[in-house]
Amino acid sequence: MTLAELYLSEFDQECENTRKMLRQIPADKLAWQPHAKSMSLAGLATHLANVFSWMPIILEQPCLDLAPNGVALPHLKPAESVEEIVQAFEQNAARARAALANADDEQLGRPWSLLMNSRVIFTQPRFAALRHSVMNHLIHHRAQLGLYLRLNDVAVPGMYGPSADEKGG
Repeated sequence: MTLAELYLSEFDQECENTRKMLRQIPADKLAWQPHAKSMSLAGLATHLANVFSWMPIILEQPCLDLAPNGVALPHLKPAESVEEIVQAFEQNAARARAALANADDEQLGRPWSLLMNSRVIFTQPRFAALRHSVMNHLIHHRAQLGLYLRLNDVAVPGMYGPSADEKGG
């Protein structure tokens, strides 16, 4: 079994979990934020919907500079609707899955670097960068979204088994 085949099973499971969470977002709460220093619900969900867009970058480019020539890459504008969030997620997930399905073990073992103004933040084999910068990142922000939902009295779907809402608790 190749590394890509191993990743694809987990990828599919985490896609479905993320999809369930995104579909729970209440359209009337997109501007809500739990604290002044926190992202709005729309901002967090937009970020979450775009995490998979990094997978083709990691697989196909030798590095990503977050501030080329000292200028930070622009932040994504928060989506204006739940439909826009879900659509962005579906498009990014499809592109990411295709890139991963086409990756071989040699490609996944090649180094990839994250840069800031040409300075190396880290260099890892691509398979480790996918785990660290994509999958773990996705799961982290999805958990934040779960808290945002809970704080707004929205049922939180189960990720790895039934949630308290699904158990009736």
